[in-house]
Parts: sequence; C-alpha cells; structure tokens
Amino acid sequence: MTSRSGRPGPPDLDESSLTVELDSVKHPGARARGFRVCLVSAARESASWEAVGAHLSIGAAPSNDVVIAESTVSRFHCEVRAGSDGIRLRDLGSRNGTELDGTPIVEAWLRNGSLIRIGRVTLRFELVADTRPLPMSDQSEIGGLVGESEAMRTVFALLERVSATDSTVLLEGETGTGKDVAAEAIHQASPRRDKALGVVDCGAVPANLLESQLFGHERGAFTGADDRRVGAFEDASGGTLFLDEIGELPLELQPKLLRVLEQRKIQRVGSNTLTPVDVRIVAATNRDLRAEVNEAKWREDLYYRLAVVKVRMPPLREHLEDLPMLLDRLLQNLGADDEAKRRLTSPEFVASLRGSAWPGNVRELRNYVERCLVFDQQLPLAEGARARPGAFELDVAGPYDEARRKTVAEFERRYIEAQLRAHDDNVSRAARAAGIGRVYFYKLMRRHGLR
Repeated sequence: MTSRSGRPGPPDLDESSLTVELDSVKHPGARARGFRVCLVSAARESASWEAVGAHLSIGAAPSNDVVIAESTVSRFHCEVRAGSDGIRLRDLGSRNGTELDGTPIVEAWLRNGSLIRIGRVTLRFELVADTRPLPMSDQSEIGGLVGESEAMRTVFALLERVSATDSTVLLEGETGTGKDVAAEAIHQASPRRDKALGVVDCGAVPANLLESQLFGHERGAFTGADDRRVGAFEDASGGTLFLDEIGELPLELQPKLLRVLEQRKIQRVGSNTLTPVDVRIVAATNRDLRAEVNEAKWREDLYYRLAVVKVRMPPLREHLEDLPMLLDRLLQNLGADDEAKRRLTSPEFVASLRGSAWPGNVRELRNYVERCLVFDQQLPLAEGARARPGAFELDVAGPYDEARRKTVAEFERRYIEAQLRAHDDNVSRAARAAGIGRVYFYKLMRRHGLR
C-alpha cells in the first residue's frame, strides 16, 4: 500500500484499519481506527488499555497512558499513534529497545494482533470497532504557518486551542519545521499579544552565561557584573517567553527552571530574593526529551512541567502536498516578481521538489528557493535540496579528532538516508544493499534519529 505522498504506506489491516471522511482538504472530518493494547502473560491477559484519543504512550513513568512498572521497561519506552493513514509504533530511545513481532524497530506500522515486546513484557495490539476523530482546523494558515494538509491542519487545531490558555507548551520537531514561527503564532493569538514576546536560544548562549541571560544578575555577582541586569523572564513579564532549543539546557540549570515553572518566581544570580514573574512559557526542541529522561540527561519532573501541552511540528516530507502553498508564501516573502513566481510554482518545478527528503525541512526549502531567485533560474536539486554525495563541510578550526568524528557521523547519516530512499524505506532491503546486518542498520538509524 502507498500513501498519498508516494511513500510506502501501512500494511492492510483487516476490515479496513481506518476511515477517512474528507469531502475536501478544507473539511475537517478525518477519523482514525480505535485501538487498545493488552498485557499478555503465559496463561492469560491480565490488563488492557484502550486509547481515548489517537495516541497511547507506554512506559514505567506514571504520566504514561499505559504504565508498566517493570525494571526492564524504560520510563518512556514507546508510543502508539493513529493517523488517517494507519497506526504506528515508535520506540522512544528506550534502554532495551522495542520489538514488533520479533523484529527490533525504531518505527513501524502495526497490524491487528501484532505482539509488542518491551523488556520482559509482551503486549498485544488490537483494533476496536469504533473510530476516533482527528481534530483538524478548517483554517489553512495560522500566523506565519501555512498548509492545507491533514498534518498541518491537525497542528493548527492544537495551536488554536492552546493559544487561548496560559498553559506551558512544548513544541517538538526536526530543525527547520517552523517551531519558532509556531511560538510566535501562539503568542499573537493569545490574550498576551499586546505584551512582549521574549526569545532565548538555549543552544546559542554559553552555559556559564545562560543563567544570567534567563534570570538576570545583581551587580558584583561575578567578575564582569558591573551593573545589575534584568533577565529574560522579567523582560517578558506579562507576555510570553520562548525558550528555543530547550534540550540544550545544562543539567545544573534544570532545577532552577523547574522552580520558576512551579512557583512563577525567579532568583537573580547573586541575590537571595525571589521576584514574582507573570509569563507564559513556550519551549521548543529538536530532541525527544523522553529519550533524554531515559538516559538521565533530562529531569523527569521538568519534562512534566514543560510538556503540559505538546505539539509536534511535522517534517516537510510528511506534508509535501503543501509545497504549492509553501512556495507561494515563500516567494511572496522574498519579493519575487510575477515571472519568477510563475516559473517556480509550475507543476514541473513542484514535481521536482517532491523527490527530495528535505532534511532541513521548510528552512532548507526557503534557502533553495532564494538561491533560485538570486541566480534567476531553477537550480538542480543536487545544488539545493539534495546535498552532493561526499560534500562535507570541514571545520578546520577545531581539533582533528572532533572534525573526524563529525565527518564520520555526517557520512553515516547521509549513507543510511540514501539507502532508505533507494529502497522505499524498506529497512531489510536497505541493510542487505549496504552489506550490514539489519540490527546494526537499526542501531545506525537510531543513532542519527532516522525513522
């Protein structure tokens, strides 16, 4: 079976695994098949959990939908997620991995009756008779985000709902998917729109300066602190604070951020006084913080505080049907003339873009379109969306060992991506073509965040 995007789709499920009731892309009526998982013992089923919505998270942490208190099960082990194109199982960077019908997986389609193995525990996946609605907005844009696809209108529905609240939001997704644009959209649609939108890139500020950047400092708090400084939390008081790349927050600062989220008070560096702040928090990361919790790199209690509402920004490869609309918006923002717009929105040009994986997502697409405008011609994808094989950017400013490590990692990621594209995302065929074992191939996929 092939999905609408042309990528390999889910296996056929008995009596149709899903129902889609879309009269057009403007009509929000998609429904996904309901499902449950059952705990299987040697003699009998001892428990079962039915999905209330379109998602079930499984693990030892009490915040999961399915809590398995067993030593071989990770805090956040795996998740089952239903869409209008089928139902998937995804490992969450667990310690002992996830097996589906005896095969180790990173992400895979589920069939009725499939057995899921997590540590020493076995679960059976079952379909149920009813279907689950997939909430979707009837809007095709919100803030600077545009899209008519099911993936994007599902995101819009979440953003519309959460914008009216003061709830903390965690935006997840790959680099270039528009998490910063989504954060601005949340702020602009919120009751705080007339107040400040503060931004701190936690990955761009040196760790020894980040605490002062966030919370401020008193005069004389450390060498060079000649004046008192107000931090980002106080600057954005009354408004919204966007913490970009929150996954880069050092472990030693995480308890301090947790205290702010719990008490809504900050303590400047060098001060013993707590200062109240009225600020709404939106955070973003391209990491899976649940996997970071499993590896003890992230505080579990802080994850709970940040992930009050989670919004996953889909990668471009999951909504390629939005390319025409994205191109229109990008060309408008770049000030393209009518002739350039005609050339760069032609069916032939759009079709050529569909053949790329776009690892840099919408940001990479924008850069490619801008290059086409600069050179006043359609550039080959090898110079734009698809990187040239073997073309590595070497950082000669760093030490040899570090440069070598980065180069090898980049080669591995590109090689695995290319093999998967060449074999329609069939891991077994890709592993055979690469001449390596399937288990090791999965290990490389997990290492580089490929699913």
